Amino acid sequence: LGSACEISRTDMEKDTAHTRGLRDYFEQRIFASLDHVHLNGDKDHRLPNNANLSFNYVEGESMIMGIKDVAVSSGSACTSASLEPSHVLRAMGVGDELAHSSIRFGFGRFTTREEVDYAIDHVITAVKRLRELSPLYEMVQEGIDLSTVNWSGGH
Repeated sequence: LGSACEISRTDMEKDTAHTRGLRDYFEQRIFASLDHVHLNGDKDHRLPNNANLSFNYVEGESMIMGIKDVAVSSGSACTSASLEPSHVLRAMGVGDELAHSSIRFGFGRFTTREEVDYAIDHVITAVKRLRELSPLYEMVQEGIDLSTVNWSGGH
Protein backbone atom coordinates (compact mmCIF):
# COMPACT_ATOMS: atom_id res chain seq x y z
CA LEU A 1 0.00 0.00 0.00
CA GLY A 2 2.83 2.37 0.84
CA SER A 3 4.46 1.78 -2.56
CA ALA A 4 1.16 2.40 -4.35
CA CYS A 5 0.70 5.66 -2.44
CA GLU A 6 4.25 6.74 -3.30
CA ILE A 7 3.70 6.05 -7.03
CA SER A 8 0.42 7.95 -6.89
CA ARG A 9 2.07 10.91 -5.14
CA THR A 10 5.00 11.12 -7.54
CA ASP A 11 2.87 10.66 -10.67
CA MET A 12 -0.10 12.82 -9.64
CA GLU A 13 0.96 15.98 -11.48
CA LYS A 14 1.83 14.05 -14.64
CA ASP A 15 -1.46 12.10 -14.50
CA THR A 16 -3.46 15.27 -13.87
CA ALA A 17 -1.86 17.02 -16.85
CA HIS A 18 -2.44 13.95 -19.04
CA THR A 19 -6.14 13.51 -18.16
CA ARG A 20 -6.87 17.24 -18.29
CA GLY A 21 -5.27 17.43 -21.73
CA LEU A 22 -7.35 14.52 -23.03
CA ARG A 23 -10.54 15.91 -21.47
CA ASP A 24 -9.97 19.37 -22.95
CA TYR A 25 -9.14 17.91 -26.37
CA PHE A 26 -12.29 15.75 -26.22
CA GLU A 27 -14.50 18.71 -25.30
CA GLN A 28 -12.97 21.01 -27.92
CA ARG A 29 -13.66 18.50 -30.70
CA ILE A 30 -17.20 17.78 -29.47
CA PHE A 31 -18.12 21.47 -29.15
CA ALA A 32 -16.59 22.25 -32.56
CA SER A 33 -18.58 19.46 -34.23
CA LEU A 34 -22.00 19.59 -32.56
CA ASP A 35 -24.48 22.28 -31.62
CA HIS A 36 -26.69 22.31 -28.52
CA VAL A 37 -24.07 20.67 -26.28
CA HIS A 38 -23.75 21.87 -22.69
CA LEU A 39 -20.96 21.42 -20.16
CA ASN A 40 -22.37 20.43 -16.78
CA GLY A 41 -20.23 21.97 -14.09
CA ASP A 42 -17.70 24.72 -13.85
CA LYS A 43 -15.34 25.00 -16.82
CA ASP A 44 -12.27 25.60 -14.64
CA HIS A 45 -12.97 24.21 -11.15
CA ARG A 46 -13.63 20.52 -11.65
CA LEU A 47 -11.91 17.16 -11.77
CA PRO A 48 -9.32 16.96 -14.55
CA ASN A 49 -10.41 13.48 -15.63
CA ASN A 50 -14.14 14.05 -16.01
CA ALA A 51 -16.38 15.60 -18.67
CA ASN A 52 -20.11 15.67 -18.04
CA LEU A 53 -21.92 16.86 -21.15
CA SER A 54 -25.57 17.19 -22.08
CA PHE A 55 -26.65 16.75 -25.67
CA ASN A 56 -29.96 18.55 -26.23
CA TYR A 57 -32.58 16.56 -28.14
CA VAL A 58 -30.88 13.23 -27.37
CA GLU A 59 -31.93 10.93 -24.51
CA GLY A 60 -28.96 9.85 -22.40
CA GLU A 61 -29.93 6.18 -22.44
CA SER A 62 -30.33 6.22 -26.24
CA MET A 63 -26.94 7.83 -26.49
CA ILE A 64 -25.36 5.13 -24.33
CA MET A 65 -26.85 2.48 -26.60
CA GLY A 66 -25.56 4.39 -29.63
CA ILE A 67 -21.98 4.32 -28.33
CA LYS A 68 -22.16 0.98 -26.52
CA ASP A 69 -18.50 0.16 -27.18
CA VAL A 70 -17.41 3.34 -25.34
CA ALA A 71 -17.53 3.11 -21.53
CA VAL A 72 -19.66 6.03 -20.32
CA SER A 73 -22.43 6.69 -17.83
CA SER A 74 -25.53 8.84 -17.83
CA GLY A 75 -25.95 11.36 -15.06
CA SER A 76 -23.62 11.50 -12.11
CA ALA A 77 -21.78 8.64 -10.45
CA CYS A 78 -24.18 8.63 -7.51
CA THR A 79 -27.25 7.97 -9.72
CA SER A 80 -25.77 5.85 -12.51
CA ALA A 81 -28.15 2.96 -11.75
CA SER A 82 -31.25 5.18 -11.68
CA LEU A 83 -33.41 6.58 -14.48
CA GLU A 84 -34.06 9.70 -12.41
CA PRO A 85 -32.11 12.80 -13.38
CA SER A 86 -29.07 13.28 -11.20
CA HIS A 87 -29.79 15.22 -8.02
CA VAL A 88 -26.25 16.59 -8.34
CA LEU A 89 -27.01 18.05 -11.78
CA ARG A 90 -30.33 19.38 -10.49
CA ALA A 91 -28.55 21.07 -7.56
CA MET A 92 -26.18 22.68 -10.07
CA GLY A 93 -29.20 24.22 -11.82
CA VAL A 94 -29.34 21.79 -14.76
CA GLY A 95 -32.96 21.30 -15.83
CA ASP A 96 -34.55 17.87 -16.15
CA GLU A 97 -34.40 17.88 -19.95
CA LEU A 98 -30.64 18.48 -20.03
CA ALA A 99 -30.05 16.21 -17.04
CA HIS A 100 -31.76 13.36 -18.93
CA SER A 101 -29.42 13.95 -21.87
CA SER A 102 -26.22 14.06 -19.83
CA ILE A 103 -23.34 11.67 -20.37
CA ARG A 104 -20.31 11.37 -18.10
CA PHE A 105 -16.96 10.65 -19.79
CA GLY A 106 -13.91 9.67 -17.79
CA PHE A 107 -10.23 9.81 -18.70
CA GLY A 108 -7.48 7.92 -16.90
CA ARG A 109 -3.78 7.42 -16.61
CA PHE A 110 -3.80 4.77 -19.33
CA THR A 111 -6.28 6.45 -21.70
CA THR A 112 -4.68 7.16 -25.09
CA ARG A 113 -5.29 9.92 -27.60
CA GLU A 114 -6.35 7.25 -30.11
CA GLU A 115 -9.03 6.01 -27.71
CA VAL A 116 -10.28 9.56 -27.23
CA ASP A 117 -10.42 10.09 -31.02
CA TYR A 118 -12.38 6.84 -31.31
CA ALA A 119 -14.85 8.00 -28.64
CA ILE A 120 -15.20 11.44 -30.24
CA ASP A 121 -16.02 9.96 -33.64
CA HIS A 122 -18.60 7.61 -32.12
CA VAL A 123 -20.22 10.35 -30.04
CA ILE A 124 -20.52 12.72 -33.00
CA THR A 125 -21.98 9.99 -35.22
CA ALA A 126 -24.45 8.86 -32.55
CA VAL A 127 -25.66 12.37 -31.71
CA LYS A 128 -26.19 13.23 -35.38
CA ARG A 129 -28.04 9.95 -36.02
CA LEU A 130 -30.27 10.32 -32.95
CA ARG A 131 -31.05 13.94 -33.73
CA GLU A 132 -32.15 12.94 -37.23
CA LEU A 133 -34.90 10.99 -35.45
CA SER A 134 -35.86 13.86 -33.15
CA PRO A 135 -38.84 16.01 -34.18
CA LEU A 136 -37.81 18.54 -31.50
CA TYR A 137 -34.37 18.98 -33.01
CA GLU A 138 -35.95 19.40 -36.45
CA MET A 139 -38.27 22.09 -35.07
CA VAL A 140 -35.35 23.96 -33.48
CA GLN A 141 -33.38 23.75 -36.75
CA GLU A 142 -36.41 25.33 -38.48
CA GLY A 143 -36.22 28.24 -36.04
CA ILE A 144 -39.19 27.30 -33.86
CA ASP A 145 -38.89 28.42 -30.24
CA LEU A 146 -40.01 25.31 -28.35
CA SER A 147 -40.98 27.37 -25.30
CA THR A 148 -43.77 28.98 -27.36
CA VAL A 149 -45.31 25.72 -28.59
CA ASN A 150 -48.71 24.79 -27.15
CA TRP A 151 -48.18 21.05 -26.67
CA SER A 152 -51.73 20.32 -25.45
CA GLY A 153 -53.34 21.40 -28.72
CA GLY A 154 -55.80 23.50 -26.69
CA HIS A 155 -56.28 27.24 -26.81
